[in-house]
Amino acid sequence: MERLSFARDIAHEAGLLTLRYFYNPAELHVDRKADESPVTVADRQAEELLRCRIAEAFPDDAILGEEFPDKPGTSGVRWLLDPIDGTKSFIHGVPVYSTLIGIEQDGVSVGGVIALPALGEMLWAEKGGGTWHEAPRFTEPVRARVSDCRDLAQALFLFSEWRTFKETGRTETLHVLEQRAGLTRMWGDAYGYFLVATGRAEVVVDPQLADWDAGPLLVILEEAGGKFTDWKGNATILGKEGIGTNGVLHEEILRVTNDR
Repeated sequence: MERLSFARDIAHEAGLLTLRYFYNPAELHVDRKADESPVTVADRQAEELLRCRIAEAFPDDAILGEEFPDKPGTSGVRWLLDPIDGTKSFIHGVPVYSTLIGIEQDGVSVGGVIALPALGEMLWAEKGGGTWHEAPRFTEPVRARVSDCRDLAQALFLFSEWRTFKETGRTETLHVLEQRAGLTRMWGDAYGYFLVATGRAEVVVDPQLADWDAGPLLVILEEAGGKFTDWKGNATILGKEGIGTNGVLHEEILRVTNDR
C-alpha cells in the first residue's frame, strides 16, 4: 500500500522531531488544554509536520488529528494522527510515548503505524498484509504475532490510568481484572497495545480512548492475530474506549466488562 509506506516514513520523521525535545526540559514548554490535559511544542510541531506531508502527497485525503481542526477530504481516505500518544510520559522523560498514524478507507481501518521514537521501534500493518515489527535488535523487520497464552491467570494485563476507570464508574471492572490476571502493570497508552501485538503482554483495557488514539490499533492487532474492540465487543476505532488482547482471552475480558 502506497500510503502505508508513506506513513512509515513520516512517522519516523515526526518521531525524530519529538526527540529534539524529549528529556530536554530547557526546550520543552508545557501548556494545558481546555480539559487540563498537557500539550507541548513537540506535539504541535510533530502534527504540523505530519499534516503538511500528507497534504502535499495526498491533497484530497481527510485528516483527523489531536491538536488541530479536522481537514475534510474527497478521496474516501482519512488519516488519524496522534503526534505524541503518552504526552505525560514524554513530559517526564519516560521513553514509552509513541507517534500514531491510522489510515481509513471508506470508514474501514486499512493501515496503521505505531512508532516508538525513543526506543527505536515501530509496528506497521495493512489489512491482509500482516503486522511487521522493526527494532534495533533485528537486522530486518520481522512478522509480529500475539502470544498464545490461554489462561488469564498467567497473562500480563495492562492499563493506562486508574483515574479513567474512576471517572467512568468502572473501578470494579479494574479490580476484577487485576485479581484475575497473573500480572498487572500500568504500561499503557499505545505502548501497551504495542506489547500485546508483539506477544509481550496479553491484555490492554482502556475505558477512555480518543479516535486518534485508536487509529492504528485495530488493524495492527488483528493482523498480528489479536483483537481490538470496544467494551461491547464491536471491532471499531470509534468506540471511545478499547480492549486489545491476544484474541484467545478476548471473550473472557468482554464477560468482565459487560457484567459491570
